[in-house]
Amino acid sequence: MAARCRLAARFHRVHGANVRLDASRTRATRVESFANGLCFSQEPLAPGQIFLVEIEEKELGWCGHLRVGLTAHDPQSLEVVPEYSLPDLVNMGDTWVFAITRSHNRVAADGEEVPARAWGPPWEPFLLIERLRIPRDTLVGRSRPGRYSHILDDLYKTNVLPATARRSRIGVLYALQPDGTADMHIVINGEDMGPSARRLPAARPLYAVVDVFASTKSVRVIPVEYGFPSLQTLCRLVIQKHIVHRLAIDGLDLPPPLKSFCDE
Repeated sequence: MAARCRLAARFHRVHGANVRLDASRTRATRVESFANGLCFSQEPLAPGQIFLVEIEEKELGWCGHLRVGLTAHDPQSLEVVPEYSLPDLVNMGDTWVFAITRSHNRVAADGEEVPARAWGPPWEPFLLIERLRIPRDTLVGRSRPGRYSHILDDLYKTNVLPATARRSRIGVLYALQPDGTADMHIVINGEDMGPSARRLPAARPLYAVVDVFASTKSVRVIPVEYGFPSLQTLCRLVIQKHIVHRLAIDGLDLPPPLKSFCDE
């Protein structure tokens, strides 16, 4: 699982015409227009493995945001990479894509109401999705502290960023079901949006789809380590839980690297 995660935590060499990857293939930038920004994971995902990206750059003037999902199509087999994930790639079949919006991304099961968002700080170190357990700290995007960051402190303490904001982190995974199929889950800043697609063919290889679309200009892959949180991560959670606002971190008697880590 660990070796496969390292392989998948980069983008495939096959991508949209307007995408430029860096040398490590962990950063994808759409260099022109608002479309032809399709990217795929290098390898199929394992069950429960999250493919996580952080929004690095935005571009004004376009309507629409990042789109993520899964496809059973091997990117290498595509004669031409579609211009759009929605509807082009989806219309090819065996593809499930979710358009990220600024808010209201939660998906309810049939006959259920979408639960109100829990605005309390997610101090629990793991995100639980069905039988899956994923370290939460890496999943959460955080704004950088600035001159007026104390004004936004309530947002900081609850780790809430708009889903489409710069530094927001968005991931996709699939969870196996008893009938042998899978449910696709989208995770936004450490919160599970619920099963956004059901009955995926889990027996087939499923690649992550990331469409760097419209106002989303650049994203980078965030590797996720599975296991127990590090001592450094646990220290950050405790410190952030007890400070008044993040500017107070500067006054703490802590090593500078730890202060910087707590500011993230």
